[in-house]
Amino acid sequence: MTGEVLDKFSGLISTALGLVAALAWNTAIQNLFTTIFGEAGGALVGQFLYAILITVVVIFATIAVSRAAERAKKLEEEQKGLLGKLKE
Repeated sequence: MTGEVLDKFSGLISTALGLVAALAWNTAIQNLFTTIFGEAGGALVGQFLYAILITVVVIFATIAVSRAAERAKKLEEEQKGLLGKLKE
C-alpha cells in the first residue's frame, strides 16, 4: 500500500510541476505572438494561431508519451515473463 501511495503522490507532484512549467511557457509564447502580431489588429488572429499551434503540439506530445508508456509496459511484461521462466 505504501508503494501505491508513493506512486500516486509522485504522479501528483509531477503533474503540478508540469503545470507550473506549462504556465511559464504559456506566458512566454503569448508574449512572442504579441511581439509578432502586435496588440491591435492581429491580436485575435495571433490568439487563434497560438491556440492551434499549442493544440497540435499537445496532440503529438500525447501520442509520443502514450506510445512510450505502452512500450515500457510491454517491456515490463516481457521481463516479468522471463523472470517467471527463470524461477521455474
